[in-house]
Amino acid sequence: MTDRGTSPPEPTGQLAPAPYEGVWRFTAPALDSSVPQSRHAVRDLLHKQGVPVADELIHGLLLIVSELVTNAVRHAALLSPRIGVEVAIGADWVRVSVEDQHPYRPKALLADDDETGGRGLLLVKSIAAEAGGVCDVQHTDTGGKIIWASLPLSPAAAVPTSLPQPR
Repeated sequence: MTDRGTSPPEPTGQLAPAPYEGVWRFTAPALDSSVPQSRHAVRDLLHKQGVPVADELIHGLLLIVSELVTNAVRHAALLSPRIGVEVAIGADWVRVSVEDQHPYRPKALLADDDETGGRGLLLVKSIAAEAGGVCDVQHTDTGGKIIWASLPLSPAAAVPTSLPQPR
């Protein structure tokens, strides 16, 4: 006699999520000190979760975090005293996004060689593209914006075009 209530479940054909997958979000004041704090928080999260990411990709990802948070602090602080930073990790990709309440949607501009700034979003898009990822800007329902970049965890993995949208 078998007890049907204790038999193992039938396989569904779907793989269990990797142990490092998930979405993490934190807010920070729109201050210069939030740039290194956000970068360190993202680095520590990747390490703590055991995300299998190469050092070169970590450096690019952390530069993206620095640029996106810096842009929010410099250009949105008046209308957005707090910014949101989100890290979403899938089985083979990682996405970072920064949200602020300023309605201006930035464009990646080429700056003059004499200028010391103005290349942040261009740099983010370049890093994402070189890694095989994507970068975009979208408006929020509250009138602000989210700028995000998704990168594959390994050079061979392509970032899917249908990633879950940042919150």
